[in-house]
Amino acid sequence: MNKTDIPQKDIIDAFQFRHACKEFDSTKKLTDTDINFILKTAQLSPSSFGFEPWHFVVVQNKELRELLKPVAWGAPLKLDTASHFILGLTMKAPMTKWDSDYIMHMMKEVKQFPQEVIDMYSNFYKEFQERDFNLDTDKKLFDWASKQNYIALGNMMTAAALQGIDSCPIEGFHEEKAEQLLKDKFDIDTDKYGLSYMVAFGYRKEHPDHPKSRREIGELVTWKK
Repeated sequence: MNKTDIPQKDIIDAFQFRHACKEFDSTKKLTDTDINFILKTAQLSPSSFGFEPWHFVVVQNKELRELLKPVAWGAPLKLDTASHFILGLTMKAPMTKWDSDYIMHMMKEVKQFPQEVIDMYSNFYKEFQERDFNLDTDKKLFDWASKQNYIALGNMMTAAALQGIDSCPIEGFHEEKAEQLLKDKFDIDTDKYGLSYMVAFGYRKEHPDHPKSRREIGELVTWKK
């Protein structure tokens, strides 16, 4: 296929449909096909240099959902009612630094670059981190990688909306306490991964009580012709 044939109106309608769903209908569940479709759009999302600095944990276990509530003030109602609840993990500096084992794995095993391309890519990536973006601390590297992960988040929510599935992105959590919980109870290596966001999927219990409000497009777009 060289071109998708989804009418533009259908896409805009999906964006109008999507809203941050605060409470889901707990009696309605996504099918395996639905959630796998949403996760596939995350897998296919673009990332800087194509290095995919993310991992997604689908939390369906009720006991684990309960454990998340005290550290995620923005999540309790979603944890109780969402069909599927996902943790968006982002790779930390040991994984994303230009000379890390993971980056070498991506170039050699995943992308299957020849050695000369690996050498060229490594040099570009090193200069990008050290000179272009000045990613000279672990925190800067994590924040930069999180930007890539938010692309996957947006794609998952848009894809869900195109299927009539609701979602809610969540940043309302205590970072340090959440990561300690992930280490202690979720078997997450928090030296390698940090939590960027949570996102819930399901079907709305009620329709929004007010229309979507946005600034006029003329306020947020400047043309230089």
